[in-house]
Amino acid sequence: GVLSKGRVRCPWHGACFSICTGDIEDFPGLDSLPRFQVKIEKEKVYIRASKQSAPAGLAVKGTDLPRAHRHGCHWSPSHLGAAGLVCAETLRQEGFSDRIVMCTMDRHLPYDRPKLSKSMDSHAEQIALRPKEFFCTYDIEVLTEMQVAAVDVKSKIAVFKDGFKMEYNKLLIATGNTPKTLSCKGKEMENVFNIRTPEDANRVVKLATSKNVVIVGASFLGMEVAAYLAERAHSVSLVELEHVPFKKFFGERVGLAVMKMFENNRVKFYMQTEVSELREQEGKLKEVVLKSGKVLRADVCVVGVGAVPATGFLKQSGINIDSKGFIVVNKMMQTNIPGVFAAGDAVTFPLALRNNKKVNVPHWQMAHMHGRIAALNMLAHGTEISTVPYLWTAMFGKSIRYAGHGEGFDDVVIQGDLDELKFVAFYTKSDEVVAVASMNYDPIVSKVAEVLAAGRTIRKRDVDAVVFLSFRTGDMSWLTGKGS
Repeated sequence: GVLSKGRVRCPWHGACFSICTGDIEDFPGLDSLPRFQVKIEKEKVYIRASKQSAPAGLAVKGTDLPRAHRHGCHWSPSHLGAAGLVCAETLRQEGFSDRIVMCTMDRHLPYDRPKLSKSMDSHAEQIALRPKEFFCTYDIEVLTEMQVAAVDVKSKIAVFKDGFKMEYNKLLIATGNTPKTLSCKGKEMENVFNIRTPEDANRVVKLATSKNVVIVGASFLGMEVAAYLAERAHSVSLVELEHVPFKKFFGERVGLAVMKMFENNRVKFYMQTEVSELREQEGKLKEVVLKSGKVLRADVCVVGVGAVPATGFLKQSGINIDSKGFIVVNKMMQTNIPGVFAAGDAVTFPLALRNNKKVNVPHWQMAHMHGRIAALNMLAHGTEISTVPYLWTAMFGKSIRYAGHGEGFDDVVIQGDLDELKFVAFYTKSDEVVAVASMNYDPIVSKVAEVLAAGRTIRKRDVDAVVFLSFRTGDMSWLTGKGS
């Protein structure tokens, strides 16, 4: 990992932990690290731990969550995910002892949603973020298969689809997004999927084995599904409007390198086209017809063409929603309505890294951080969000890591070898590095994330002049301000 100013950052996913207490300081993740007594004698390091505690792994902040006791009716309904769960846990960690209720449309307790496209045969209980007993222990109520249809902010009431009403003192809205669907003929037929649940992912794997799969959209979800199914399906075809996958996010050169990796693993691309029709045979999907005229054999179709924020139920609420449907919050995750907070994929918030520009960052790490900041401010701590966006994607046993916010980048400076899939890409706007991505160059992305988190600026000239030599020798002191 990367050690910087009293904390260590994970080289793979970017989570940060205090080296004094073990407490988690940035996400993803729910648990802190265990802390043990350390002694150094004659260049040898001794760690004192009992045999029982050493293998136990993780511990929550401050050794344990405080036991909850009910006093009154403080409700905190939300759709269940990383943001909602971290919010609830943080409230308990900080000593909140009143009632917490979490509401979700899903049938499951919170689970690791990114695994749905990366490890598609995982069942809900295998990827659960917390076991059922955890919620009982810390008195966090969970209502599954419950959909909020409206929020009355004047009366402080959440109204459910079935007519049930629930009062709240503080409200967190973390409804995430809703996948876009195809608009062509046949979109409703059997074996056409948006992957939203473990059951969706499991069903796709079962139907795709030794069959023909068509994936529409070279999104993160689409590409990860293609990679997962490539060895299992008879064929995998990917349809995309752009001429290069990930072009807007990683840039054309990195996108082409990733595309080549997929082609070497039997994934066939059909670029700069879209689906005009889905054809059936005996009620099941048989062919996907493209606007280019090409007809693809298809037993299964997975749609990954983007998503929209799940905020339609808030249109008459008075809560500020922007033109794209995102909930607008400030640095404390507060909406324009007192006592109402929002977090996760459905919000735009001020990103300090980009001069407090309002952005939407639909990353797993960011949802965790949003939930924590919302909880602290429900308790009137006055804590502002300050984090560097961090994400990763895994395909064919290789990972791309990414930190920063590269929206609107005007140049990409690449060090390393794209053909060998060992590279670092710096995304710049004017003269400033706004994001970095790497493959097979750990822990450079975490290192750069620490620099950006410290408020330091990396200029394009730094990358061109000295960076690659620093990476090759392992000397990254220039990034910490210790080098020349």
